[in-house]
Amino acid sequence: MTEHPITPPLSLMQQWEEEWECFTHVENIPTGSNRLAYIAAQAAQWGADQELEACCGLLIQQGFDVVDDLRAARRPKPPSLKEQALAVLDDASDRLDAAHENTIRRALEQLDD
Repeated sequence: MTEHPITPPLSLMQQWEEEWECFTHVENIPTGSNRLAYIAAQAAQWGADQELEACCGLLIQQGFDVVDDLRAARRPKPPSLKEQALAVLDDASDRLDAAHENTIRRALEQLDD
């Protein structure tokens, strides 16, 4: 039986198992979590990443200039702390006077993302 091209290599699965062992000693693992679920989640993410990269490669090969858009849409980056703070400020702006809101907004906008 041949390996499917999206099957993670054994070395990677061993790495995930070692990571699980480290996490259980360092972090607060949610109740109900187990090694198999962790490794399965890592494998699913790895497989999805492999598929996305294969699709991007095919698009490039076919001459389409949408790879960056596809990656951004399928692997969005979480908002930065600055972006989150600005969103909170937007939500609270009706409870702040204009001077305080402007001071906080200017300070946040000077921060790096």
